[in-house]
Amino acid sequence: MDYIAELAAIAKEHGGIIETKAAAQHGISKAMLYKLCKAKKIHRIVKGQYILPDELEDEMLSISRRSDRIIFSHETALFLHGISDRTPFVHTVTAPSGCIPSAAIKAECKVYYIKPELFSLGRTEKRTPAGNLVPCYDLERTICDCVRSRNKLGTETFLAALKLYAACPKKNLNQLNSYAKQMRVANVLHQYLEVLL
Repeated sequence: MDYIAELAAIAKEHGGIIETKAAAQHGISKAMLYKLCKAKKIHRIVKGQYILPDELEDEMLSISRRSDRIIFSHETALFLHGISDRTPFVHTVTAPSGCIPSAAIKAECKVYYIKPELFSLGRTEKRTPAGNLVPCYDLERTICDCVRSRNKLGTETFLAALKLYAACPKKNLNQLNSYAKQMRVANVLHQYLEVLL
């Protein structure tokens, strides 16, 4: 078996990332992955994820594949929606409270927690700069998250996000109001938006 050709096909199908379970389905064992890694034919990203040496890692895709209990939020979601001009230094994700993300996720991301019943509110998918789809909150949910976490985000980031949202032609104020009520940030949000709109 030509392992590298097989792994290249897996990588192509999965946004450049080779996962241990996908390799196993193609008859490539963990031991073989370890051997190929030692021979520098593939590189290990984190436990269970590899990449070919000439590929660029899609960091966001790699993070999102580690758990189905995280969604990109806050600064990372603003970036994915084009509402932030800065690429986040550390990616931000939200997990349902009670869920403990892996050490690899905690090491690379700022993790926010929310009540499980609000976790899926506004969930959508956006393309990363590398072109892969990842779970992310929609723009209105992201703005509500920013209002909710305004003290942790910093005034500059928070106000810049609100100004850009206010100027955004695709904004949905009814949706924003509905989310704000559910997330109990409606009063604070209205105070800020009255000034901007």
